[in-house]
Amino acid sequence: MADGPVIQRASERALHHGTNLAGVLDVARQIRQQSDAGLVIFSYLNPVLQFGLDKFCALAVNAGVDGALVTDLPVEESGDYLRAMKAHKLAPVFLAAPTSTDERLRNIAKHSRGFVYAISRTGITGARQELAGDARSLVERLRAHTRLPIAVGFGVSTPEQFSEVGSFADAAVVGSAIVQCIEQNPGREAAAVSEFLSSLTGKAHPARAGG
Repeated sequence: MADGPVIQRASERALHHGTNLAGVLDVARQIRQQSDAGLVIFSYLNPVLQFGLDKFCALAVNAGVDGALVTDLPVEESGDYLRAMKAHKLAPVFLAAPTSTDERLRNIAKHSRGFVYAISRTGITGARQELAGDARSLVERLRAHTRLPIAVGFGVSTPEQFSEVGSFADAAVVGSAIVQCIEQNPGREAAAVSEFLSSLTGKAHPARAGG
């Protein structure tokens, strides 16, 4: 529902090549064998429900995953999911939007673990020329309800934007720009992403980048 054209094309490529949640968890397992970086599964709710909540959580833990962000699951409807995540000691991460009420931000903060993902603006994912002014005020509103780190995403794609986010948030979520980098560099995807991330962190405030 919120995916811009870059992520939509990536989803089509993934489906065409047979990508599924089991395969993603296998990739996570391979990464965990080589790295102790935090691993969070981004997914829609339907693949997780098709898997089964408990089975998904058990396999995620076994793969070395730390948490999950189910992007289309509202916190108000997440009771069963939260119980399964807690039973397997996984961190549920929720999205907070500029349009969220203070009561909803309180609820998101209460049930989030690891960090809170603050959406910088309403609309779809994708690179933008400048960050929306709502991002800073949303982070300030969230700070009143949680001490968890707050990551800002949606539209972060340049060193200047990354630096700006680092001035008021704890992390920047760089998604569409990384996926576009992969799309435009067939055969050298990993090197291209590494170069892109270096261009962000080399000029930026010490926030952390990720996708």
